[in-house]
Amino acid sequence: MNVLLVGAGGREHAMAWTLAQSPKLTKLYAAPGNPGMAALAECVSLRPEDHAALAAFCREKGVDLVLVGPEAPLAAGLTDDLLAAGVKVFGPTKAAAQIEASKVFAKHFMARHGIPTARYAVFRRHAEAVRFLETVDYPIVIKASGLAAGKGVILPASKEEALAALEAVMVRREFGAAGEEVVIEERLSGPEVSLMAFCDGRRAVAMLPAQDHKRLLDGDRGPNTGGMGAYAPAPVCPPEMVDEIVETVLQPAVSGLRLEGAPFVGVLYAGLMLTERGPQVLEFNCRFGDPETQAVLPLLESDLLDLALACAEGRLNEAEIRWRRGAAVCVVLASAGYPAAPETGKPIHGLDALPEDVLCFHAGTKSVDGRIVTAGGRVLGLTARAATLREAVEKAYRAVEKVEFEGRQYRRDIAVSGLRHGIAD
Repeated sequence: MNVLLVGAGGREHAMAWTLAQSPKLTKLYAAPGNPGMAALAECVSLRPEDHAALAAFCREKGVDLVLVGPEAPLAAGLTDDLLAAGVKVFGPTKAAAQIEASKVFAKHFMARHGIPTARYAVFRRHAEAVRFLETVDYPIVIKASGLAAGKGVILPASKEEALAALEAVMVRREFGAAGEEVVIEERLSGPEVSLMAFCDGRRAVAMLPAQDHKRLLDGDRGPNTGGMGAYAPAPVCPPEMVDEIVETVLQPAVSGLRLEGAPFVGVLYAGLMLTERGPQVLEFNCRFGDPETQAVLPLLESDLLDLALACAEGRLNEAEIRWRRGAAVCVVLASAGYPAAPETGKPIHGLDALPEDVLCFHAGTKSVDGRIVTAGGRVLGLTARAATLREAVEKAYRAVEKVEFEGRQYRRDIAVSGLRHGIAD
């Protein structure tokens, strides 16, 4: 099969690495790809937002299947345009992708279909949102409704911080059009878990549960980021809880979207809080999580290309999904200044010193005169697999010591919460 992978980040590099192991793969293209993906795929200089050029490329090269990594092209209708051109796609249509592209849509959708989530209210006017704050007697979360690259969620610690957040989102428009609508919701408490599922429009089949680390600094301090690391499987979410989440969250979401005329094909991601009332949905994403993918896919034993094609053809019931034993840990190395103002152009040293059994996923890099330099906020994700979570953590951090660039930032406590939950070492 000829396959096109759309995207350029660490998630897409992990997808490319997994796809490259398929015996059914003839040729892998990446649009636009990155220097790490170039060892696995032919990188083509096509922009994800240029739907017509991507469709023409698929026709020219005889592409059998397209996998779309990032959320923005899905929300913009790339899948719809490729399907109209006769190309099979692993990724939801624009209508189905609303479950991530609009937090307002997602909250109303969950209310319609009885999917457990926090109490909420929706606002388009700043003055009304401010008045609502006067009536709230519980901790809150403020969310820009639209796509904000994983950074549109604010956790105010006081009323003053909440007012400042509304000002930033709705008046100064720090997240641009994403802040046209705002969701103010009850802040839930408990451990968080990410559970992704393969979906074929009718069925949802869960992957391994993972935990992401959103805050920049150790101990979950500092600003929210796109994610500073992840590990899987998360022992706080054992198999019986995975089954419960499929039954109460993921399958109802897939069935609900189908009922509403927007069948969901691709990866449905549920970000969950494990509360005293049971699992509650914090957010849905319409694609693989980043960096959770860099920890989950290395544990996939089944053929990802087979699974993606089965989803695109509506026959996920025929597929067998198997997972490797053990655990995987991904530690993200980020640029100085991330997430506010990342410094770029710094040479990266030590990539050739990494052990062969450590995976290095490029996220924000570029090649300049034959050297790999930083080109984004999150630069690399180093993933280690081992028989136990503790061994995977130790192996990942030994690898981190080998890679250097000026101003690099990383968290030193990735997967510590998993170790505290006492996975069998």
